[in-house]
Amino acid sequence: MDTFQSIDAFVRVAEAKSFVEVARQMAVSKSVITTRIQQLEEFVGAPLFHRSTRHVGLSEIGEVYFRECADLISRANELVDQMRESRGSPTGTLRVHALPGFVLGHMAHLLNRFQDRYPGIAIDLVVNDIVVDPVKEGFDCALQIFPPATEDLIERRLFPVRRIFCASPSYLERHAPIVEPEDLQCHRLGLYSRYPTRDKWVFDGHHRKVLLDLKPSLRTNSVHMLRDYAVDGGGVVCIPTVVASEEIVAGRLKLLLGNYRLSNFWLSAVFPKTQRNMFKLRLFLDDLSGNFAGDPQWDQALLGHGLPLS
Repeated sequence: MDTFQSIDAFVRVAEAKSFVEVARQMAVSKSVITTRIQQLEEFVGAPLFHRSTRHVGLSEIGEVYFRECADLISRANELVDQMRESRGSPTGTLRVHALPGFVLGHMAHLLNRFQDRYPGIAIDLVVNDIVVDPVKEGFDCALQIFPPATEDLIERRLFPVRRIFCASPSYLERHAPIVEPEDLQCHRLGLYSRYPTRDKWVFDGHHRKVLLDLKPSLRTNSVHMLRDYAVDGGGVVCIPTVVASEEIVAGRLKLLLGNYRLSNFWLSAVFPKTQRNMFKLRLFLDDLSGNFAGDPQWDQALLGHGLPLS
């Protein structure tokens, strides 16, 4: 028995609660994972999991053993990475899940620079709007606007995600002016479908707070589609400044209701406490954080267009 491989398989199954998922992540057959767990259970002298056709859960002994093994695996991998860095450059693969609104148009340059600095680190980047559990899906981290789903995950905030209402000059010329939040109810709206607040909107102004239930004509999980819809004169949309900034500066969109603030979200890196690629992940997140200290550049570009940052 390879003790380290068996312990690694045990930690992975405990995290993912699935032998099949761990086999997929490690590119081996399910029988390989099953054998490693069985060998470890024989070595320990006790069952580590309660198994059924639909559920895999830790036994009482497995719970205790998992905490120790998770720390062991994390520390062992970190030591290997540190040794590799001392001899040249860390190596391996980082699996990252990220939102399209952040990645498209902003991530490529950062990845290029990071890999120039650490050529031995390969990035496996999955881009979509689905909220994932990085443990169960085998990601080293997820870049998302939602808080961690469980206590087994750690959140590291990167930058604020500010939202604005905007529309094209051509649309605004043809329709009634938008001065107060209530005016939105008389317009064709395009809204993102996956904000945690859903259809409930709170506008915080200097002298009053407005709560509205907005019904969109277009609902989509793509903020880029909403941006294009607005630029084409389709209606008023609410999109993040990270997506809208360039269009507003170029005059293709106009920021609306600048006297009111919407609640902000945070683009955060969410990752397991027992991160086996912690050293490589720390390098990656430190590089991202270094680029977003203070207000992001796309927000600073909108200061002259009515964006309230305070």
